[in-house]
Amino acid sequence: MKEKSIGIYQLEICSNSVASAIDAEKGGATRVEFCQNLENGGTTPSFGQLQLARKLVNIGIHVLIRPRGGDFLYTEEEVLEMIADIQLCKELGMDGVVIGILNADGYVDKVNTKRLVDVARPMHVTFHRAFDRVANPFQALEDVIELGIDRILTSGLQNAAVTGVPLLKQLIEQANGRIVIMPGAGVEASNIVHILQETGAIAIHSSAKEQHVSKMNFSQMQVKGMDEPQWMSSKEKVHQMVDLLKSL
Repeated sequence: MKEKSIGIYQLEICSNSVASAIDAEKGGATRVEFCQNLENGGTTPSFGQLQLARKLVNIGIHVLIRPRGGDFLYTEEEVLEMIADIQLCKELGMDGVVIGILNADGYVDKVNTKRLVDVARPMHVTFHRAFDRVANPFQALEDVIELGIDRILTSGLQNAAVTGVPLLKQLIEQANGRIVIMPGAGVEASNIVHILQETGAIAIHSSAKEQHVSKMNFSQMQVKGMDEPQWMSSKEKVHQMVDLLKSL
């Protein structure tokens, strides 16, 4: 699917459900990074979610391929699971996948990452925020470029992209158009323009999320949990950022 732009910019929204993806599209997003389980940093959506999202969402869908929360050092079985999920995404007509594997020493696992890239093509491939756990971001950038990956999602090795601006700018300069560096983490209307203008980025990532509390009338007070608020993409927050991008 050809992805639209907002002027020269692209706005990717991390959406953790079909409903969130629909609201991201209604808000004017360029595409969604589709996942579930945001509470653990996002994991791969179910078959049902993927199938329904592809049917109902008319912007680009890039699927997070992450079998579990935690670190990015994976077993062979987990790599095989990711390969199977990528094959499913291709069969369902997804636009791209979002991947990332590291070695125990904090460097990119080029061997296993290449296995995923080879299966994914011709879909678009993004290297996700595993990048923010690397030992040497400048070497990691070259490794990811060598693997032929299209885009890197990174906060500049900080908890929030706004504090990672100096490194993000360096990475964009080093990339020199060979790969897209997309800032993400804590991006919202209050800082999106600053991040873009200071780094020179043309693609940016945000969850645009808000909490939705349970609509249950009955509550079993003796049992803790299983009634927590849910995070959802906010159409209004997306629209607000889109308007800011249009003004640039």
